[in-house]
Amino acid sequence: MPSPINRRLFLGRTAGLGAGALFVRAAGLEAVPSRGGIGRTPIIVTSHSNETGQRAVQDAWGILSSGGSALDAVELAANVIEVDPEDMSVGYGGLPNEDGVVQLDASIMDGRTYNAGAVASLEGIKTPSSVARLVMERTDHVLMVGPGALDLAKSFGFEPEDLMTETSRARWLEWRENRSDQDDWGPPDHLKDREEAQLGGEPAFHYGTVNVLAVDGNGDVSGITTTSGLSWKINGRVGDSPIIGAGLYVDNDVGAAGATGRGEDVIKSCASYFIVERMRAGRSPQQACEDALEMIRRRYAKVNPAFMPGEKFVALNKDGDYGCAWSYGGRGIPQMSVRDEAGLQIYEGVRFGD
Repeated sequence: MPSPINRRLFLGRTAGLGAGALFVRAAGLEAVPSRGGIGRTPIIVTSHSNETGQRAVQDAWGILSSGGSALDAVELAANVIEVDPEDMSVGYGGLPNEDGVVQLDASIMDGRTYNAGAVASLEGIKTPSSVARLVMERTDHVLMVGPGALDLAKSFGFEPEDLMTETSRARWLEWRENRSDQDDWGPPDHLKDREEAQLGGEPAFHYGTVNVLAVDGNGDVSGITTTSGLSWKINGRVGDSPIIGAGLYVDNDVGAAGATGRGEDVIKSCASYFIVERMRAGRSPQQACEDALEMIRRRYAKVNPAFMPGEKFVALNKDGDYGCAWSYGGRGIPQMSVRDEAGLQIYEGVRFGD
């Protein structure tokens, strides 16, 4: 599960691009400096480096290693993460909006056909990425939202269910009781001091998203971005994840990129499209991810030099090279799970500004 971050993440003005990247093999080899990961196709990567993310790319590798499509592989990997009740960033168990309703967003893009599909504010379906694929393949549309997206899912046999787990519900109830001392949620006034101490303070906000990108044996590229969005968000808020060009972009001649973090800034910068275009211009996936963060930094520097939104970008090119970078300040080094014929690897990218 991704670590919590504060909803308003302010970092000092970054000094420039990261000096390098680290490449870590799961076999225990010592990390060595690199300008990015060098892989072979077929290959699949995900922004999740936890146990579920690793299992997702391992399971999806069975499709790629047997000659299957990148599209099928990224959907399977995304589904593995979406149905994990312990992961509060996507799908089942994702953290809800301020009304206690889990609203999911997802997008999928198939480089081979230059086709895309997405859903936003989808309720009651654990695997929004699979519904996004239905939008892509079974309609002439790209984006469907809210009740309409749910009606589409139900017409293809998806059964709505409660997406809250005991853990996610408890987190939401705790947030509701702590968000204001001017409402009636929480313990009675004469017991507040005692019970508020037991709650342990205001729960942190989360940005939670998963990207999955792949190149198959035919050289075709596909990607998925899926999320439960910003925790405690305003009802109906949609971030970058279902927006083609923002949270996800795929070009079969170049590669793919995906974004996690503060979606409002990714939407305004068209970050995933920008990253793919930087790779088209000859930049490595690692360099292109850093370029996107620098682009966003420069835009905010004209308005508020002290502000840098929290973002993480991942990218994969058609040759199987990959990279990731983020702007999360003191939260350590960004990681991603990688699976190719060399086995499972955990790649460490660049913390922007180091």
